Amino acid sequence: MKLLIKQALVVDPSSSFSNKKVDLLIEDGILTKIGNIASTEVDKIVASPGLCISPGWVDSFAHFADPGYEHKETLDSGAAAAARGGFTDVLIVPNTNPILHNKAGIEYILHKSQSLPTTIHPIGAVTRQAEGKELAEMYDMFENGAVAFSDGHRCIQSAGLLIKALQYVKAIDAVVIQVPDDYSINPNGLINEGITSTQLGLPGKPAIAEELMVARDLALCNYAESKLHLTGISTANSLQLIQQAKKDSISVSCSVTPYHLYFSDEDLANYTTNLKVNPPLRSKVDREALRNAVKEGLIDCIASHHMPHEFDSKIVEFEHAQYGMIGLETAYAATNTSVKGLTPMRTVEIFSLNPRKIFGLKVPTIAVNEKCCFTLFDPTLEWVPSKEELKSRSSNTPFIGMQLQGKVVGTLHSNAISLFV
Repeated sequence: MKLLIKQALVVDPSSSFSNKKVDLLIEDGILTKIGNIASTEVDKIVASPGLCISPGWVDSFAHFADPGYEHKETLDSGAAAAARGGFTDVLIVPNTNPILHNKAGIEYILHKSQSLPTTIHPIGAVTRQAEGKELAEMYDMFENGAVAFSDGHRCIQSAGLLIKALQYVKAIDAVVIQVPDDYSINPNGLINEGITSTQLGLPGKPAIAEELMVARDLALCNYAESKLHLTGISTANSLQLIQQAKKDSISVSCSVTPYHLYFSDEDLANYTTNLKVNPPLRSKVDREALRNAVKEGLIDCIASHHMPHEFDSKIVEFEHAQYGMIGLETAYAATNTSVKGLTPMRTVEIFSLNPRKIFGLKVPTIAVNEKCCFTLFDPTLEWVPSKEELKSRSSNTPFIGMQLQGKVVGTLHSNAISLFV
Protein backbone atom coordinates (compact mmCIF):
# COMPACT_ATOMS: atom_id res chain seq x y z
CA MET A 1 0.00 0.00 0.00
CA LYS A 2 1.14 3.53 -0.81
CA LEU A 3 0.23 6.03 1.90
CA LEU A 4 0.78 9.76 1.53
CA ILE A 5 0.94 11.87 4.68
CA LYS A 6 0.38 15.50 3.80
CA GLN A 7 2.04 18.44 5.55
CA ALA A 8 2.86 16.79 8.88
CA LEU A 9 5.03 18.54 11.44
CA VAL A 10 8.03 16.32 12.16
CA VAL A 11 8.51 16.07 15.95
CA ASP A 12 11.78 14.17 16.17
CA PRO A 13 14.98 15.84 17.41
CA SER A 14 17.13 13.19 15.69
CA SER A 15 15.61 13.85 12.26
CA SER A 16 17.06 16.35 9.78
CA PHE A 17 13.44 17.39 9.13
CA SER A 18 12.70 18.15 12.79
CA ASN A 19 10.21 20.98 13.34
CA LYS A 20 9.42 21.17 9.61
CA LYS A 21 6.14 20.47 7.82
CA VAL A 22 6.67 17.92 5.07
CA ASP A 23 4.93 15.29 2.96
CA LEU A 24 5.90 11.68 3.64
CA LEU A 25 5.38 8.64 1.42
CA ILE A 26 4.99 5.21 3.01
CA GLU A 27 5.30 2.15 0.74
CA ASP A 28 4.81 -1.36 2.12
CA GLY A 29 5.80 -0.32 5.63
CA ILE A 30 8.86 1.71 4.60
CA LEU A 31 9.25 5.50 4.62
CA THR A 32 10.47 6.00 1.04
CA LYS A 33 10.27 9.72 0.43
CA ILE A 34 10.15 13.00 2.38
CA GLY A 35 9.48 16.40 0.82
CA ASN A 36 6.88 17.80 -1.57
CA ILE A 37 5.08 14.77 -2.99
CA ALA A 38 2.33 14.70 -5.64
CA SER A 39 -0.98 13.17 -4.61
CA THR A 40 -1.21 10.99 -7.70
CA GLU A 41 -0.85 7.21 -7.67
CA VAL A 42 -1.25 6.65 -3.95
CA ASP A 43 -3.81 4.43 -2.27
CA LYS A 44 -4.53 6.66 0.73
CA ILE A 45 -3.93 10.27 1.77
CA VAL A 46 -3.83 11.39 5.40
CA ALA A 47 -4.25 15.06 6.19
CA SER A 48 -5.29 16.93 9.32
CA PRO A 49 -5.10 20.62 10.34
CA GLY A 50 -2.49 20.17 13.08
CA LEU A 51 -1.00 16.86 11.96
CA CYS A 52 2.25 15.78 13.65
CA ILE A 53 4.45 12.72 13.12
CA SER A 54 6.86 11.37 15.70
CA PRO A 55 8.82 8.23 16.62
CA GLY A 56 6.38 5.56 17.77
CA TRP A 57 4.92 5.93 21.26
CA VAL A 58 5.60 3.54 24.14
CA ASP A 59 3.30 2.62 27.02
CA SER A 60 5.32 1.32 29.95
CA PHE A 61 2.64 -0.28 32.13
CA ALA A 62 -0.40 -2.09 30.69
CA HIS A 63 -2.26 -5.28 31.58
CA PHE A 64 -3.26 -7.50 28.65
CA ALA A 65 -4.65 -10.27 30.90
CA ASP A 66 -3.36 -13.05 28.62
CA PRO A 67 -2.79 -15.83 29.61
CA GLY A 68 -5.48 -16.65 32.13
CA TYR A 69 -7.96 -13.77 31.96
CA GLU A 70 -8.81 -13.63 28.27
CA HIS A 71 -12.42 -12.66 29.08
CA LYS A 72 -11.00 -9.27 30.10
CA GLU A 73 -8.42 -8.78 27.33
CA THR A 74 -6.25 -10.75 24.94
CA LEU A 75 -2.94 -9.94 23.33
CA ASP A 76 -4.84 -9.30 20.08
CA SER A 77 -7.44 -6.93 21.54
CA GLY A 78 -4.87 -5.22 23.75
CA ALA A 79 -2.60 -4.61 20.76
CA ALA A 80 -5.52 -3.21 18.76
CA ALA A 81 -6.38 -0.85 21.62
CA ALA A 82 -2.73 0.19 21.87
CA ALA A 83 -2.55 0.93 18.14
CA ARG A 84 -5.68 3.07 18.40
CA GLY A 85 -3.99 4.96 21.22
CA GLY A 86 -0.91 5.65 19.10
CA PHE A 87 1.38 3.11 20.74
CA THR A 88 3.78 1.14 18.57
CA ASP A 89 5.26 -0.51 21.67
CA VAL A 90 3.71 -1.63 24.96
CA LEU A 91 5.29 -3.06 28.11
CA ILE A 92 2.86 -5.49 29.74
CA VAL A 93 2.77 -6.39 33.42
CA PRO A 94 3.31 -9.98 34.59
CA ASN A 95 0.06 -10.31 36.61
CA THR A 96 -1.40 -13.06 34.44
CA ASN A 97 -2.27 -16.68 35.21
CA PRO A 98 0.30 -18.14 35.28
CA ILE A 99 2.44 -15.21 36.40
CA LEU A 100 5.20 -14.21 33.94
CA HIS A 101 8.01 -15.26 36.27
CA ASN A 102 10.09 -17.57 34.08
CA LYS A 103 11.40 -17.80 30.52
CA ALA A 104 8.48 -19.98 29.38
CA GLY A 105 6.04 -17.17 30.16
CA ILE A 106 8.18 -14.61 28.37
CA GLU A 107 8.54 -16.85 25.33
CA TYR A 108 4.76 -17.40 25.21
CA ILE A 109 4.11 -13.66 25.02
CA LEU A 110 6.76 -12.99 22.37
CA HIS A 111 5.74 -15.94 20.21
CA LYS A 112 2.03 -15.15 20.31
CA SER A 113 2.48 -11.43 19.58
CA GLN A 114 4.81 -11.59 16.57
CA SER A 115 2.30 -10.41 13.98
CA LEU A 116 0.34 -7.85 16.02
CA PRO A 117 0.07 -4.13 15.10
CA THR A 118 1.94 -3.20 18.27
CA THR A 119 5.22 -4.64 19.55
CA ILE A 120 4.61 -6.21 22.96
CA HIS A 121 7.45 -6.24 25.48
CA PRO A 122 6.89 -8.47 28.52
CA ILE A 123 7.86 -7.29 32.00
CA GLY A 124 9.18 -10.21 34.05
CA ALA A 125 8.09 -10.65 37.67
CA VAL A 126 10.73 -9.77 40.26
CA THR A 127 9.55 -12.52 42.59
CA ARG A 128 8.15 -16.00 42.06
CA GLN A 129 4.38 -15.85 41.56
CA ALA A 130 4.73 -12.10 42.26
CA GLU A 131 4.28 -13.02 45.91
CA GLY A 132 7.17 -10.91 47.21
CA LYS A 133 8.91 -13.84 48.93
CA GLU A 134 11.84 -14.99 46.75
CA LEU A 135 13.47 -13.75 43.57
CA ALA A 136 12.30 -15.12 40.23
CA GLU A 137 14.56 -16.23 37.37
CA MET A 138 15.31 -12.69 36.21
CA TYR A 139 18.43 -13.45 34.19
CA ASP A 140 16.71 -16.22 32.21
CA MET A 141 13.76 -13.94 31.52
CA PHE A 142 16.03 -11.12 30.39
CA GLU A 143 17.94 -13.45 28.05
CA ASN A 144 14.63 -14.50 26.52
CA GLY A 145 13.15 -11.04 25.98
CA ALA A 146 11.96 -9.44 29.22
CA VAL A 147 12.74 -5.70 29.04
CA ALA A 148 12.20 -4.78 32.71
CA PHE A 149 11.18 -6.34 36.03
CA SER A 150 8.28 -5.68 38.33
CA ASP A 151 5.68 -7.48 40.38
CA GLY A 152 3.24 -5.32 38.43
CA HIS A 153 0.32 -4.11 40.47
CA ARG A 154 1.81 -5.70 43.59
CA CYS A 155 4.33 -3.51 45.33
CA ILE A 156 7.33 -5.35 46.81
CA GLN A 157 7.01 -4.84 50.55
CA SER A 158 10.31 -6.40 51.69
CA ALA A 159 13.19 -3.90 51.65
CA GLY A 160 15.75 -6.70 51.75
CA LEU A 161 14.23 -8.45 48.75
CA LEU A 162 14.04 -5.24 46.73
CA ILE A 163 17.72 -4.49 47.45
CA LYS A 164 18.64 -7.93 46.13
CA ALA A 165 16.57 -7.35 42.99
CA LEU A 166 18.12 -3.92 42.40
CA GLN A 167 21.60 -5.35 42.83
CA TYR A 168 20.80 -8.32 40.59
CA VAL A 169 19.59 -6.26 37.63
CA LYS A 170 22.77 -4.16 37.60
CA ALA A 171 24.58 -6.99 35.81
CA ILE A 172 22.10 -6.86 32.93
CA ASP A 173 21.54 -3.07 33.03
CA ALA A 174 17.79 -3.50 33.55
CA VAL A 175 15.19 -1.50 35.48
CA VAL A 176 12.95 -2.44 38.40
CA ILE A 177 9.44 -0.91 38.26
CA GLN A 178 7.45 -0.25 41.43
CA VAL A 179 3.94 1.04 42.12
CA PRO A 180 4.73 2.55 45.55
CA ASP A 181 2.23 1.43 48.20
CA ASP A 182 2.80 0.46 51.83
CA TYR A 183 0.20 -2.22 52.46
CA SER A 184 0.48 -1.95 56.24
CA ILE A 185 -1.11 1.53 56.25
CA ASN A 186 -4.89 1.15 56.14
CA PRO A 187 -4.94 -1.75 53.66
CA ASN A 188 -8.75 -1.54 53.52
CA GLY A 189 -8.74 1.99 52.12
CA LEU A 190 -10.83 2.39 48.96
CA ILE A 191 -10.22 6.00 47.91
CA ASN A 192 -7.92 8.86 48.89
CA GLU A 193 -8.12 9.73 52.57
CA GLY A 194 -9.56 13.24 52.81
CA ILE A 195 -12.74 15.29 52.86
CA THR A 196 -14.34 13.28 50.04
CA SER A 197 -13.76 9.92 51.72
CA THR A 198 -15.34 11.28 54.89
CA GLN A 199 -18.34 12.69 53.03
CA LEU A 200 -18.90 9.42 51.15
CA GLY A 201 -18.37 7.25 54.22
CA LEU A 202 -15.67 5.23 52.50
CA PRO A 203 -12.43 4.09 54.18
CA GLY A 204 -9.55 6.26 53.05
CA LYS A 205 -6.09 5.39 51.80
CA PRO A 206 -3.68 8.08 53.02
CA ALA A 207 -1.08 9.66 50.75
CA ILE A 208 1.63 8.70 53.22
CA ALA A 209 1.21 5.03 52.23
CA GLU A 210 2.64 6.01 48.85
CA GLU A 211 5.13 8.59 50.08
CA LEU A 212 6.78 6.34 52.66
CA MET A 213 7.35 3.70 49.99
CA VAL A 214 8.71 6.28 47.55
CA ALA A 215 11.21 7.48 50.18
CA ARG A 216 12.20 3.90 51.04
CA ASP A 217 12.63 2.79 47.44
CA LEU A 218 14.71 5.85 46.58
CA ALA A 219 17.01 5.10 49.50
CA LEU A 220 17.34 1.46 48.43
CA CYS A 221 18.04 2.45 44.83
CA ASN A 222 20.76 4.82 46.02
CA TYR A 223 22.27 2.12 48.23
CA ALA A 224 22.26 -0.46 45.43
CA GLU A 225 23.45 2.08 42.83
CA SER A 226 20.88 0.61 40.47
CA LYS A 227 17.95 1.76 38.30
CA LEU A 228 14.41 2.27 39.58
CA HIS A 229 11.24 3.40 37.84
CA LEU A 230 8.33 4.55 40.01
CA THR A 231 4.98 4.43 38.22
CA GLY A 232 1.52 5.66 39.18
CA ILE A 233 2.91 8.60 41.16
CA SER A 234 -0.08 10.48 42.56
CA THR A 235 0.93 12.98 45.28
CA ALA A 236 2.76 16.29 45.44
CA ASN A 237 5.02 15.06 48.24
CA SER A 238 6.07 12.04 46.16
CA LEU A 239 7.10 14.43 43.41
CA GLN A 240 9.23 16.45 45.83
CA LEU A 241 11.02 13.29 46.98
CA ILE A 242 11.71 12.26 43.38
CA GLN A 243 12.89 15.73 42.44
CA GLN A 244 15.42 15.71 45.28
CA ALA A 245 16.57 12.20 44.36
CA LYS A 246 17.22 13.30 40.78
CA LYS A 247 19.23 16.28 42.09
CA ASP A 248 21.23 13.79 44.16
CA SER A 249 21.98 11.81 40.96
CA ILE A 250 19.98 8.74 41.99
CA SER A 251 19.02 6.72 38.89
CA VAL A 252 15.28 7.08 39.25
CA SER A 253 12.59 7.81 36.68
CA CYS A 254 8.85 8.14 37.14
CA SER A 255 5.55 8.08 35.31
CA VAL A 256 2.01 9.25 35.92
CA THR A 257 -1.30 7.96 34.59
CA PRO A 258 -3.56 10.10 32.38
CA TYR A 259 -6.44 9.61 34.81
CA HIS A 260 -4.48 11.07 37.74
CA LEU A 261 -3.95 14.14 35.55
CA TYR A 262 -7.62 14.40 34.56
CA PHE A 263 -9.62 13.48 37.68
CA SER A 264 -9.45 14.17 41.42
CA ASP A 265 -11.09 12.41 44.36
CA GLU A 266 -13.97 14.92 44.17
CA ASP A 267 -15.09 13.21 40.95
CA LEU A 268 -16.04 10.16 43.05
CA ALA A 269 -19.08 11.94 44.53
CA ASN A 270 -21.42 9.55 42.68
CA TYR A 271 -19.48 6.42 43.66
CA THR A 272 -18.41 5.87 40.05
CA THR A 273 -16.68 2.49 40.07
CA ASN A 274 -14.74 3.21 36.87
CA LEU A 275 -12.88 5.80 38.98
CA LYS A 276 -11.90 3.21 41.58
CA VAL A 277 -8.18 2.88 40.87
CA ASN A 278 -4.96 2.18 42.74
CA PRO A 279 -3.15 4.41 43.54
CA PRO A 280 -6.39 6.29 44.22
CA LEU A 281 -7.35 9.60 42.70
CA ARG A 282 -5.93 12.30 44.97
CA SER A 283 -6.82 15.90 45.82
CA LYS A 284 -7.00 18.80 43.38
CA VAL A 285 -3.77 20.13 44.89
CA ASP A 286 -2.01 16.87 44.08
CA ARG A 287 -3.51 16.82 40.59
CA GLU A 288 -2.24 20.33 39.87
CA ALA A 289 1.24 19.35 41.08
CA LEU A 290 1.21 16.37 38.70
CA ARG A 291 0.16 18.55 35.77
CA ASN A 292 2.94 21.03 36.47
CA ALA A 293 5.46 18.21 36.81
CA VAL A 294 4.51 16.93 33.35
CA LYS A 295 5.00 20.35 31.78
CA GLU A 296 8.23 21.10 33.63
CA GLY A 297 9.92 17.77 32.89
CA LEU A 298 10.03 16.17 36.35
CA ILE A 299 7.72 13.37 35.24
CA ASP A 300 9.54 11.30 32.64
CA CYS A 301 6.66 9.55 30.91
CA ILE A 302 2.98 8.73 30.76
CA ALA A 303 1.91 5.19 31.66
CA SER A 304 -1.66 4.16 30.91
CA HIS A 305 -2.01 1.56 33.72
CA HIS A 306 -4.49 -0.04 31.31
CA MET A 307 -6.52 -2.45 33.44
CA PRO A 308 -9.41 -4.16 31.61
CA HIS A 309 -12.36 -5.59 33.54
CA GLU A 310 -15.55 -7.27 32.40
CA PHE A 311 -18.96 -5.77 33.24
CA ASP A 312 -19.51 -7.84 36.39
CA SER A 313 -16.27 -6.66 37.99
CA LYS A 314 -17.28 -3.01 37.84
CA ILE A 315 -21.09 -2.77 37.95
CA VAL A 316 -21.31 -3.73 41.62
CA GLU A 317 -21.21 -1.94 44.99
CA PHE A 318 -18.19 0.35 45.20
CA GLU A 319 -16.39 -1.69 47.85
CA HIS A 320 -16.68 -4.87 45.76
CA ALA A 321 -15.64 -3.32 42.43
CA GLN A 322 -12.22 -4.21 41.03
CA TYR A 323 -9.53 -1.53 40.79
CA GLY A 324 -8.53 0.02 37.50
CA MET A 325 -9.73 1.32 34.13
CA ILE A 326 -8.74 0.84 30.52
CA GLY A 327 -6.63 3.71 29.26
CA LEU A 328 -4.62 3.02 26.11
CA GLU A 329 -7.10 4.50 23.65
CA THR A 330 -7.63 7.75 25.56
CA ALA A 331 -4.15 8.19 27.07
CA TYR A 332 -3.01 10.98 24.75
CA ALA A 333 -6.33 12.81 24.64
CA ALA A 334 -6.76 12.74 28.43
CA THR A 335 -3.20 13.98 28.94
CA ASN A 336 -3.43 16.71 26.30
CA THR A 337 -6.80 17.88 27.65
CA SER A 338 -5.55 17.94 31.25
CA VAL A 339 -2.15 19.59 30.80
CA LYS A 340 -2.77 22.98 29.21
CA GLY A 341 0.00 24.22 26.95
CA LEU A 342 1.51 20.79 26.34
CA THR A 343 3.75 21.23 23.29
CA PRO A 344 4.15 18.60 20.56
CA MET A 345 7.82 18.14 21.53
CA ARG A 346 7.01 17.63 25.22
CA THR A 347 4.27 15.21 24.16
CA VAL A 348 6.78 13.16 22.18
CA GLU A 349 9.27 13.21 25.06
CA ILE A 350 6.81 11.72 27.55
CA PHE A 351 5.13 9.31 25.14
CA SER A 352 8.12 8.13 23.09
CA LEU A 353 11.66 9.36 23.66
CA ASN A 354 11.89 9.10 27.45
CA PRO A 355 10.34 5.61 27.86
CA ARG A 356 12.55 4.31 25.04
CA LYS A 357 15.61 5.65 26.81
CA ILE A 358 14.56 4.35 30.23
CA PHE A 359 13.81 0.80 29.05
CA GLY A 360 16.51 0.50 26.39
CA LEU A 361 14.23 0.36 23.36
CA LYS A 362 15.42 1.40 19.91
CA VAL A 363 14.51 4.98 18.98
CA PRO A 364 13.21 5.12 15.38
CA THR A 365 14.16 8.13 13.25
CA ILE A 366 11.98 9.87 10.69
CA ALA A 367 14.27 9.40 7.71
CA VAL A 368 14.13 7.84 4.24
CA ASN A 369 14.34 4.02 4.12
CA GLU A 370 13.33 3.64 7.77
CA LYS A 371 10.85 0.91 8.71
CA CYS A 372 7.54 2.22 10.02
CA CYS A 373 7.51 2.83 13.75
CA PHE A 374 5.77 6.19 13.86
CA THR A 375 2.76 7.87 15.46
CA LEU A 376 0.48 10.44 13.80
CA PHE A 377 -1.37 12.79 16.13
CA ASP A 378 -3.18 16.13 16.06
CA PRO A 379 -3.32 18.26 19.24
CA THR A 380 -6.07 20.46 17.75
CA LEU A 381 -8.71 17.80 17.03
CA GLU A 382 -11.63 17.43 19.42
CA TRP A 383 -13.48 14.13 19.75
CA VAL A 384 -15.80 12.15 22.01
CA PRO A 385 -14.88 8.51 22.73
CA SER A 386 -17.72 6.03 22.28
CA LYS A 387 -18.11 2.46 23.42
CA GLU A 388 -18.55 1.33 19.81
CA GLU A 389 -15.12 2.69 18.87
CA LEU A 390 -13.22 0.85 21.60
CA LYS A 391 -10.87 -1.88 20.46
CA SER A 392 -10.32 -3.23 23.97
CA ARG A 393 -12.38 -6.26 24.98
CA SER A 394 -13.48 -4.32 28.09
CA SER A 395 -15.14 -0.93 28.36
CA ASN A 396 -14.42 0.13 31.95
CA THR A 397 -13.55 3.75 31.27
CA PRO A 398 -15.13 7.00 32.51
CA PHE A 399 -14.05 8.82 29.33
CA ILE A 400 -16.91 7.49 27.17
CA GLY A 401 -19.07 10.46 26.18
CA MET A 402 -16.56 13.09 27.33
CA GLN A 403 -15.22 15.72 24.95
CA LEU A 404 -11.43 15.52 24.72
CA GLN A 405 -8.89 17.55 22.79
CA GLY A 406 -6.06 15.86 20.94
CA LYS A 407 -6.46 12.74 18.85
CA VAL A 408 -4.28 9.98 17.47
CA VAL A 409 -4.63 10.03 13.69
CA GLY A 410 -2.69 6.87 12.96
CA THR A 411 -0.15 4.31 14.13
CA LEU A 412 2.44 3.22 11.58
CA HIS A 413 3.96 -0.11 12.58
CA SER A 414 5.99 -2.52 10.46
CA ASN A 415 3.24 -5.14 10.84
CA ALA A 416 0.28 -2.87 10.12
CA ILE A 417 -0.78 0.67 9.36
CA SER A 418 -3.74 1.75 11.49
CA LEU A 419 -5.54 4.98 10.53
CA PHE A 420 -8.34 6.70 12.46
CA VAL A 421 -9.44 9.55 10.21
